[in-house]
Amino acid sequence: MKTRTTLVGLVLWMALWCVATYAQEKEKPVFITMTTLHRSLDAKAKDWKASEQEYFDKITSKNDLIIGSELLTHYYTDDNTEVVLVNVYKNWEDIEKANAISDDLAKKAWPDEKTRKAFFDKYESFYTPLHSDEIYQSVTSVGEKPYKDETKKPMIIYIRKSQLSMKGDSKKAKEFNDKITFKDPYIKAYYPFRHSWGSNSTDFMEAFFYDSLADLEKSSDKIDELIKSTWPNEKDADAFFDELEKTFTGKHGDYIYRNVPSLSK
Repeated sequence: MKTRTTLVGLVLWMALWCVATYAQEKEKPVFITMTTLHRSLDAKAKDWKASEQEYFDKITSKNDLIIGSELLTHYYTDDNTEVVLVNVYKNWEDIEKANAISDDLAKKAWPDEKTRKAFFDKYESFYTPLHSDEIYQSVTSVGEKPYKDETKKPMIIYIRKSQLSMKGDSKKAKEFNDKITFKDPYIKAYYPFRHSWGSNSTDFMEAFFYDSLADLEKSSDKIDELIKSTWPNEKDADAFFDELEKTFTGKHGDYIYRNVPSLSK
């Protein structure tokens, strides 16, 4: 029988992602923007955090069109300067509208033009000029597990990026989530989403929220246990996962981040 832990990621999220603490309306997808920034190594972490907190308090937290937001920092990725800003919107049109509202909020927060320019010059100095932008759409057909608790401790966010084969049956992914993912007590939240605008139309992402890195490891064992109890017959298990795998190419990437609770919406 195949090792099931290696197949778990095939049922994958999203990003800020979100990713977010927003519980979406049933069967109505939301849109998730993910901006990957790179921190300047010359800047002090406490100064960077203070600048992000001021921006969040005065703009993001007051922008009603941004229904969810997370700022994810590098934990186990291939770039320690990586910062991923995740925002969630009800629809595509709200993305552009929210930018206009943020501009207005900035003018109200710093009415003096010189003061406003000084803040944003300092804010931008914490990052290098390099960044990338992606827009994703939540996948309502496979279900999600919204984050419900409130914590002041940073959470572990495991993101797995898979490539869709454009074949297979999404009902298998939903069945896996209903029977396995949503019964795993270590997974505090789960958000799946796929490409809407960006560099790769086959991108399929999943975000898993955990209280700790240790819980992420415990989750792997729990999932193996749930799979064995759900499909005790080896042939039935093989048949199910053979069908599930048809949805994906088999290629994937793994990323582990931490969020900043005070910058979470």
